[in-house]
Amino acid sequence: MVDPDPETRTEALVAAARRQERPAIEQLLVRHLPGLEAFVRLRMGAGLRGLATAPDLVQSVCREVLEDLGDFEFRGEAPFRAWLYTCAENKLREKHRFHHAAKRDVAAAVPLPDASTFLPAYRTLCTPSRDVELKEQMRRIEAAFDQLPDDYREAVTLHKLCGLSHAEIAARMQRSEGAVRNLVYRGISRLALLVDGGDTAG
Repeated sequence: MVDPDPETRTEALVAAARRQERPAIEQLLVRHLPGLEAFVRLRMGAGLRGLATAPDLVQSVCREVLEDLGDFEFRGEAPFRAWLYTCAENKLREKHRFHHAAKRDVAAAVPLPDASTFLPAYRTLCTPSRDVELKEQMRRIEAAFDQLPDDYREAVTLHKLCGLSHAEIAARMQRSEGAVRNLVYRGISRLALLVDGGDTAG
């Protein structure tokens, strides 16, 4: 018997999750956890990384969306993943508003440690030219990513982590497809130079 393709398996999981079947919810969480956590960490920015941990935010997102899928209509693996990441973006905005309203000292915050699963997703962004310690590699990638212009960060994360096509990103960012291709290429190139060159000071 031939195993169903990934799209079919995910559609079946979503249908089961809508029925509140816990095993299906857990499988969806596990499948998307590494990429979702990488996405959250990179979009948190240096300030919020010092006030919250990515795993906590990801767990909050997954708890809210996977246990209450509501009227979500499955249209494929990439759109489902993008929907999850949109929920994560909303959670990040909520956290940013909370910490801004509380007038917390974001600049003085020290990044919190966490046990994470996202490094393989980080490796889709660039491949450092030399072997470095795990924590150092995380720090360098995040510090380099924080230096990218906003539109570069948007295009790179949507393409490399969310898996959206250039056309889908163009519609979302209200840019031409050619402009998005250029943003992704320039973003990845600059990120690689920053990580390999070590120029990641603020």
